[in-house]
Amino acid sequence: MKLDVQTLDGKKGGSVDLDDAIFGIKEVRADILQRMVKYQLAKRRAGTHKTQSRGEVSRSHSKLYKQKGTGQARHGAANAPIFRGGGHAHNRLPRDYSHDLTKKFRALALRHALSAKAKAGDILVIDALTLKEPKTSALQKSLDKLKLEKALFIAGETVDANVARAARNIAHIDVLPNAGLNVYDILRAPKLVLTQDAVSAIHERFKDKAGAAKAAPKKRAAKATEEGAAA
Repeated sequence: MKLDVQTLDGKKGGSVDLDDAIFGIKEVRADILQRMVKYQLAKRRAGTHKTQSRGEVSRSHSKLYKQKGTGQARHGAANAPIFRGGGHAHNRLPRDYSHDLTKKFRALALRHALSAKAKAGDILVIDALTLKEPKTSALQKSLDKLKLEKALFIAGETVDANVARAARNIAHIDVLPNAGLNVYDILRAPKLVLTQDAVSAIHERFKDKAGAAKAAPKKRAAKATEEGAAA
């Protein structure tokens, strides 16, 4: 897959080849993306919720009044859940919501997310993401030329300090380094903007996996041929 490379001024700056094993998966599986998003959101949860049981509330644990003869309903201690200010019958306790996904599965989910963006035509490649001054107005002018209102930028190995400061004041514009590339942010952003350095880093990251994916059909075909010859 080949895409045009643009500059921050909206001009054409060449072209770049995107690996089909990473950006060109034809059948994007929604279930893989759903499991990955659920995994990321679960890891974000603090799990620090806590409510008090009837043994923890600061109320009397003694019987309110005698069982019979008062004309009132029969009650025990004031810390019972039926009373206002009483403890919770099944109180919430701190817990860890995170769960595991294998490293191979997470890598596969990222490839499917990138392919989904490429298939929808929502990937833009720019030559570099740098500014001479940390001016929000300068970055906004570049966004206007690129016709971007809401986007996720993957800037490269590091984010330019001027760009980071300028982007802080622009709503719906997120800038991350290569290490911050993740499925959830890719899917929630209408546009994914990659620098040429980011594209190179993605190719390098999935180099072995992409080669294995291309070689797998050939290996299966060769194995089938050998089995047929043996039969």
